Amino acid sequence: MAEYKLLLPSMGEGVMEATIITWLFNEGDNVKEDDSVVEIATDKVDSDVPTPVSGKIVKILKQKDEVAKVGEAIAILEIEGEGTASEEVKTETPVAAPDAETLKTIEEPLQTVAASNIEFSGDLYLSPLVKSIAQQENISETELKSIKGSGLEGRITKEDILAYVANIGSQPAQPAAPAQAASTPQPAVSAPAATVPVNAGDEIIPMDRMRKIIAENMVKAKQIAPHVTSFIETDVTNVVKWRNKNKAAFEKREGEKLTFMPIFVKAVVKAIQDFPMINVSVNGENIIKKKNINIGMATALPDGNLIVPVIKNADQLSLSGLAKAINDLAYRARNKKLRPEDTQGATYTISNVGSFGNLMGTPIIPQPQVAILAIGAIVKKPAVLETADGDVIAIRNLMFMSHSYDHRVVDGSLGGMMLKHVHDYLENWDLNTEI
Repeated sequence: MAEYKLLLPSMGEGVMEATIITWLFNEGDNVKEDDSVVEIATDKVDSDVPTPVSGKIVKILKQKDEVAKVGEAIAILEIEGEGTASEEVKTETPVAAPDAETLKTIEEPLQTVAASNIEFSGDLYLSPLVKSIAQQENISETELKSIKGSGLEGRITKEDILAYVANIGSQPAQPAAPAQAASTPQPAVSAPAATVPVNAGDEIIPMDRMRKIIAENMVKAKQIAPHVTSFIETDVTNVVKWRNKNKAAFEKREGEKLTFMPIFVKAVVKAIQDFPMINVSVNGENIIKKKNINIGMATALPDGNLIVPVIKNADQLSLSGLAKAINDLAYRARNKKLRPEDTQGATYTISNVGSFGNLMGTPIIPQPQVAILAIGAIVKKPAVLETADGDVIAIRNLMFMSHSYDHRVVDGSLGGMMLKHVHDYLENWDLNTEI
């Protein structure tokens, strides 16, 4: 029999490590090729790691809640064959175990609920560990950008930031920027919570890792961006008729379900092209106008948590391409198959609150985006139609949409016109549109 080292796979740009959530098999269990053997977590997404070979797990090298680096061995499998199964087992340089002092340095920032008021922009690729240390030590984004990283493509590693912290006393103080600080105050990550009385019979449920991240991000988003919301009711009768006419043929041809979401995304993309200043981010006193149109798609998970996979370059996809991309992301989100890069880079987000039967909602804008659209349930209602012979009342398919936007950079005129254009594209949907 031969040994095979199961390595933590690459998980996309900027992701250098992950935390072990739980092992799906125990030592001594037999696994088959492509079996998911362990659940891992980054600061963006939870996912499973499959084994590329069949064999028996003889040693688990990384236990629950331990952090592993990309390319590091997390388990040893016994497989068919003689001697060593692969050259990587013979030649791989073992990763030195950190001493107790280093472990303390690493673990304390991870175990502390973030209380820093520091935010980092999307152009800094920081691992969860490096970000935690930076927040713990109150290291600003300006300081981080001054650190020469020794990692892949110049990224800052744990060793880089710890060395900076050790020498920070001898470094010159960063000049203050009162104008920027005054114009864009950064929020506290978490305010002191009121003491909540626990009565007999009450159940205490600790938040899981993802719920903590969601809670922290939502508090940040509300504190950073002043939210304004506009509403509109849209007649989507043509959209409903077109989907009913095409869904069976599309599923037979492509093997894919045709939902309403690709139609909504197509309308949003066209409206963003009409109003590109909705596809921006705020960085201090600068507005970053995004070249790509990447649509986030808020997705509820079976465990009750929320994740937002991203349709990259949605403006370059046909309706058929959008349908396939949306179905793929939704399936992988609900089955823990997303990669970290699948949740990164959104420039605008859609939340389909109608999937829960809700008429409308006022969702929180994900940072660093400046707007989000909520789609309500499609409901048959009587409506007044203007015809050549006068007004008539007819049964129509109506739907509310709400558009929440960041009032720092999006005023009511821009936010409202953007919403009206989405409305117009949906109301005037061509029944002869090809897919």
